[in-house]
Amino acid sequence: MPEIPVVPTVWRFPAHPSSVGRARHAVAEALPYGLPPQLGIELGLITSELVTNAVRHGTCADDQVELVLWPADGHYWLAVSDPGTGKPAVDHRPPPDAESGRGLLLVDGLAAVWAVVPRPFRGKSVIAGLALGESG
Repeated sequence: MPEIPVVPTVWRFPAHPSSVGRARHAVAEALPYGLPPQLGIELGLITSELVTNAVRHGTCADDQVELVLWPADGHYWLAVSDPGTGKPAVDHRPPPDAESGRGLLLVDGLAAVWAVVPRPFRGKSVIAGLALGESG
């Protein structure tokens, strides 16, 4: 008989900057006791960066950002979805005086793997995986 997989945890937040902290807190509260502290820190950072990008670049005032967290295949997976059509990309050389533009560099450095996946009807999901056995 197959093993029943873990059901992902799903949240929806308004497309507002205040949702970034709420999303990070929700992820921290959902993680099980006993995970390496560094994994929780890194998941929090990735959550902040991806939700910030979704709010800033992928939504309008009445939209929502969806956040999904689940463990599978030796990783913790985080997906942040928004209705926007743009495809986020890493800027490997942001100007030194730029006040933003480094979030995906952080995600790229922390995640074992990440990708932008189109949603079937509208928008996209940015999915990042952090290995359970190693971090950063």
